[in-house]
Amino acid sequence: MSRVLGWVVATVILASVTLAAHHSPAVFDRSKQLKLEGTVKAFKWQNPHTWLEVDVKNAKGVLETWVVEMTSPTYLVRAGWKNNSVKPGDKVSVLVNPVKAGDVRSGIFISITLPDGRVLGEQPARLGGSK
Repeated sequence: MSRVLGWVVATVILASVTLAAHHSPAVFDRSKQLKLEGTVKAFKWQNPHTWLEVDVKNAKGVLETWVVEMTSPTYLVRAGWKNNSVKPGDKVSVLVNPVKAGDVRSGIFISITLPDGRVLGEQPARLGGSK
């Protein structure tokens, strides 16, 4: 019985540490949207989050790399994405909720406009129009 109890306690502790390690979305300012226009530097199709790096010129014309956190590939596939939907060198426009710390060039993904004009988000398109 003590061996079983030991396994249960170990499992609960391990699960607690794993959950605590996952970051909170509270770092992002959901009240603001920022449009990033630039060139894709990297697109990392991976779990648990996909990442996009975009080179953007700031107000002074200096190139800065923005890191955009996205959802998992599973959700992106449901929304019409493929692992090659975005490629390094693509000129894109990305809509993000920026991080609250103004000196950090990062945000959480809302949508992207691809070079061919298509707009992709994280949610599947609604059938029958929006309601």
